[in-house]
Amino acid sequence: MTQQIDVSHFTPVEQTAFVTLYAKALDSKSSRPILGDHQADRTATRIDYDFDDLGVVTSVVCQSSLRAKMLDDRARRFVAANHTAVVLDLGAGLDDARSRVQPPDGVDWYNIDLPAVLAVRDTVLPDAPQNHSIPVDLTESNWAAAIPKDRPAFLRADGLFAFLDEQTIVKIFRGITDHFESGELAFNDYGRIGWVSRAAVRLAPQKMFGAVGGLYGYPGFKDAHHPQNWNPKLRLVEETSLATQPEVDLFPTPLRVSTRLAAHVPAMARKARILLYRF
Repeated sequence: MTQQIDVSHFTPVEQTAFVTLYAKALDSKSSRPILGDHQADRTATRIDYDFDDLGVVTSVVCQSSLRAKMLDDRARRFVAANHTAVVLDLGAGLDDARSRVQPPDGVDWYNIDLPAVLAVRDTVLPDAPQNHSIPVDLTESNWAAAIPKDRPAFLRADGLFAFLDEQTIVKIFRGITDHFESGELAFNDYGRIGWVSRAAVRLAPQKMFGAVGGLYGYPGFKDAHHPQNWNPKLRLVEETSLATQPEVDLFPTPLRVSTRLAAHVPAMARKARILLYRF
């Protein structure tokens, strides 16, 4: 039996990669999977960590899997039109998005995350010649220095920006268009995070959310055009709520009903959305 990888040195922030990993692993074992990423389950079994203790609930499993699928679809569409593109997975964690997207051979895929996370990632996930790890803190100004700037770029971020403050997010958004000549930026967004949501997170049973403490480094925004105030070179081209997607039919009945109802309430629909900007 392969020895499991010790991650006892991971900080609470680094451990957040386990939440989405385990959500995808649970989805892959479901009778009605949304993402169906069996690599996630294989990865989880390689890591010496009590995933059950995270308390990942059904809503997290379904939403994490669906938003990953939506980001995959947008990446797949971009690389189909740009066979020499670069794809950047910001805060890639232990997610094997490249294997799911299956980009053309001319596309280089860059997984960007903290060094400790990428060290585990490079051990447990399959490699490919076009796969690159960039161990860097995204709060640093030169995080994109090693990535070609003259090729169409698709940047995706799944769950990342909730952990950063506004100053850092603004710096990342401006740095994208300073470095790359053209491309798209897609990420999941939670809308405006008010005090009720903050209180709910603090009281939630998930060990991870409690350990991180200030989960939401940035309180979010209501209007999806707001990031254009940070960087006028970004242009909003899509705002899509998870609640409107056909895959919601795969959710368990109570969650499916509540999600479909949420689709009709704008404030609730914004709590789980994918935003896409072009530059």
